[in-house]
Amino acid sequence: MTQKEIFDFIDSQKTAFIGSVDEDGFPNMKAMLAPRERDGTVFYFTTNTSSLRVKQYQNNEKASIYFYRRGRFRYTGVMLRGTMRVLTDQETKNRIWRTGDTMFYKKGVADPDYCVLQFTATDGRYYQDLKTESFVL
Repeated sequence: MTQKEIFDFIDSQKTAFIGSVDEDGFPNMKAMLAPRERDGTVFYFTTNTSSLRVKQYQNNEKASIYFYRRGRFRYTGVMLRGTMRVLTDQETKNRIWRTGDTMFYKKGVADPDYCVLQFTATDGRYYQDLKTESFVL
C-alpha cells in the first residue's frame, strides 16, 4: 500500500480510534468521529477540554490513531503512531469548528470546554489481505 493509498483509505473512514497513555503507563483507546481536517501527516479532532483523554495527552503526548474497514471477506486496518497536542487557541478552534457543534459545546466556538486535538504521525503499520507492513512517514 502506498502512502497515497494509506491516506486515501484514512480519508474515507467515518470513525477513528485514538490511543493515549494513562498515568499508570497503560494504553487507553477511544472511538471518535473521523478527523475534522488532515494536512499531510497532521490530523485534527475535536473534544471536550474537560475529558480524561485531554488530561492524558497533556501529561504524555505519545499517541496512536487507528482506522479500519471490515468488509465481507476483507479487512483493512491502518495504525499511526505519533504525538497528540491539545490546542485551545481561538484561531485553530475557529478553523476546525463546524455547524452543529453547539450540540456538544453550548457556548459556541469560544466555549472553554471545546478544544482541538492535533495528532502528528511519525510512522505506522497497515494490515490488508493477511499482510502487515510497517512504514515511516
